[in-house]
Amino acid sequence: MILLLLAILQVSSALDNGLARTPPMGWLNWERYRCNTDCKNDPANCISADLFLEMAKLMKYEGYADVGYEYVNIDDCWMERERGADGKLVPNPELFPEGIAALADAIHSMGLKIGIYEDYGTKTCGGYPGTKDHIEDDVNLFASWGIDSLKLDGCYCNTSEFSTGYPAVTKALNATGRPILYSCSWPAYLHDKDKVPYGDIAENCNLWRNYADIQDSWDSVQNIINWFGDNHGDLASYAGPGNWNDPDMLIIGDYGLSFEQSQTQMAMWAMMAAPLYMSNDLRTLRQWQKDILMNQEVIAVDQDPLGKQGLRVFQDPKKHYEYWTRELADGTYAVVMYRRDTSGLPRSYTATFAQLKIDAKSAYVRDLFRHMDLGVYTDQITATLPPSGSCKMFKVTPIKEEF
Repeated sequence: MILLLLAILQVSSALDNGLARTPPMGWLNWERYRCNTDCKNDPANCISADLFLEMAKLMKYEGYADVGYEYVNIDDCWMERERGADGKLVPNPELFPEGIAALADAIHSMGLKIGIYEDYGTKTCGGYPGTKDHIEDDVNLFASWGIDSLKLDGCYCNTSEFSTGYPAVTKALNATGRPILYSCSWPAYLHDKDKVPYGDIAENCNLWRNYADIQDSWDSVQNIINWFGDNHGDLASYAGPGNWNDPDMLIIGDYGLSFEQSQTQMAMWAMMAAPLYMSNDLRTLRQWQKDILMNQEVIAVDQDPLGKQGLRVFQDPKKHYEYWTRELADGTYAVVMYRRDTSGLPRSYTATFAQLKIDAKSAYVRDLFRHMDLGVYTDQITATLPPSGSCKMFKVTPIKEEF
């Protein structure tokens, strides 16, 4: 009887929102706009209700929502520096003159969802009030505003409290009765990466930041890819419908990535079954950047219902290039051939099916960026890649041998 009661209590405290059956997609302001609250001198780029509404409209009317981008996420610095007299969080009235609930209503009216940011500690990373000692009140407030997603950071707190703190928020979210996507930063702040309790994290969070914040540079993107490649054996087993490793935002359309590097970030995030949260200025994107972000064939890999995270299956001894494979629900495979070195001329690379962990003699191959069927390949795939972070992404359909 005691064991049964404990089991019931454990189930009731696990995250129970039915969300994120595939990785969530949307837009997040942080990387592009950071903590810019100066609406007087920079009204077009401050984190105001106007900015979020403008991005929501572009998502709806320029096709992003049609391919799956649905969350419009507010990050840090949205609130006043102190709680109100009643102890509640207060949106900055200059940034959100009608409040967050009104913004949520407007975003919902476009068929989109809204996310908000808080921190488990005493303060957010930007120095605003944290949710520590206010968990139930804050979560209930977010639910009353119509919030659809909560990103909970981990600044200004002792990491030893994470094992109780993040689950306490899970329990509070369940109690609201509102399905609120839960993004936590639990593993990102743990110094001993060999002792990250991913089982507990997956039980309590829909997605979780694993590694350092992304910056607007190719070096940052490459470091994240390298880290996931080196650690995928510890990560991939916890990814699946309802639970996702999060390598951070898409920075395609900002200042740091070339055309080839933009394709590579999109391809690798899809291979990693990552949340696809753009952090850019949707008002200024070039057509090629839009084409990459709205590539439905690549998005389909990311959103594959099997939810099996892709793995780095081969890397050359000098770490100049590598191959990744992801098993898909229909029995096919997504493959990325990725060149890491930054010097020299375009080179030809050959990935054997054995290196790709594909048990087939021959297969149909499709190029997902050129949207072209390439025909039947036997035993291997050969591709030409320029230097500095380029890739080729394929869908490989094994041909069954008939006897």
